[in-house]
Amino acid sequence: MRAMIEANGIRAENVASVFFTVTPDLDATFPAAVRSAIGWNLVPFLCGGEIPVPDSLERVIRVLILFETDRTLAEVEHQYLGAAAQLRPDLRSDL
Repeated sequence: MRAMIEANGIRAENVASVFFTVTPDLDATFPAAVRSAIGWNLVPFLCGGEIPVPDSLERVIRVLILFETDRTLAEVEHQYLGAAAQLRPDLRSDL
């Protein structure tokens, strides 16, 4: 969350909602637990599960932040961290 917030200059007052999906192996807590840690207490958060496709990457949390911005689609900086970078090499910001 912090990587996305910082890379895109996202402020809570510009966020409509946040949607998380997690792979089936992640079941210790809800990703929305991060809400208080980042101070987004009034932002609606929703969590869902990924489809358990055989041999797919494990331990992945996907986050979709719907926010108001003046950035173009090309200027939005997507964050694929760790092993998740292989999911969308075309959107990696570290190249």
